[in-house]
Amino acid sequence: MIGLRIGIDLGTSSVTAYVEGKGIVLSEPSVIACESDTGRTLAVGEAAYEMLGKSPDFITLCRPLSYGTVSDFPMTEQMLRFYIQKICGNKIFKPNVVVSVPSTLTSLEKRTLLDVVTAAGAGRACLIEEPLAAAIGSDIDLDEPRGTLVVDIGGETVDTAVITMGSIAVSNCVRMGGRFIDDAIIRFLRRERDVIIGQLTAEQIKKQIGCAVLRDEEVAMIAGGKSYLTGMPINFEINSTEFYFAVLDCLKIIVGAVRSVLEVTPPELMSDIYDNGILLTGAGALIYGAAELLERETGIPSRVAADAAGCAAKGTGMALANIKYLMQNGYLFKSGEDLRI
Repeated sequence: MIGLRIGIDLGTSSVTAYVEGKGIVLSEPSVIACESDTGRTLAVGEAAYEMLGKSPDFITLCRPLSYGTVSDFPMTEQMLRFYIQKICGNKIFKPNVVVSVPSTLTSLEKRTLLDVVTAAGAGRACLIEEPLAAAIGSDIDLDEPRGTLVVDIGGETVDTAVITMGSIAVSNCVRMGGRFIDDAIIRFLRRERDVIIGQLTAEQIKKQIGCAVLRDEEVAMIAGGKSYLTGMPINFEINSTEFYFAVLDCLKIIVGAVRSVLEVTPPELMSDIYDNGILLTGAGALIYGAAELLERETGIPSRVAADAAGCAAKGTGMALANIKYLMQNGYLFKSGEDLRI
């Protein structure tokens, strides 16, 4: 295929792109800022993300992806067009793009994603399930008939899949992830402390003191917010133990999603999973104690991928290096003309 080859992990929280021969070249938030009246794009990615909670009324901030699929077609197209042009520059030929998506998307959702990627400037596009892409990016041997359980914890979805012989045997995708954990922190502080915080502060708390199990040594941080009672600015301290109990319901849903897949996994693959362990990927896997939580609850050895946040994008790029393998497993590239037939 003529043209640059790009692998994209199109997440609801961030977009990560991998270019064949160069590695990961882009990782930015899935946020776009536009003028409210005209719809003109003002900022994309990190520049737009920094405006969250701070923008004036004439600027609309949009997260155009929801639960791993397109919720706002025009905004998703503008965002992807910006990123593709940023990667390709002035190259003549349109790029060939592989995009990782949740494993349980419907045929209509998949077609919509292909439509938006080709409309944004891709010559031909192909979709691959995110757990499979993450497994490829983590250098798991997919040719052998051995089962591997991949748990991808993203911004709004937890995608759990048993992978064997280069395809998905069993999968489940639930609405849970990093943004739900942020919301749980916001609700906790408002309920217990009468403090109001925004998404950016909640995410900062999650990154600095977040934990999926109680820490042996408690850590704390100072954050800023607004008093619910007086409406005045306030600084407050929050510790890791409070964080844990604030997000406990979210953690239970993640564990439940993994157990639901294990319950329907064939026994032959279960023995492989116990030997190979559970592989955690996605930015949500970086929360302290995530692997320990799953190992404690399932009894199966668990580990976090070496590049948890970027392995799905890396996997899409590695899959591009062997297009024949993709096509043999039913992953077909389609152009805009193919989709209109």
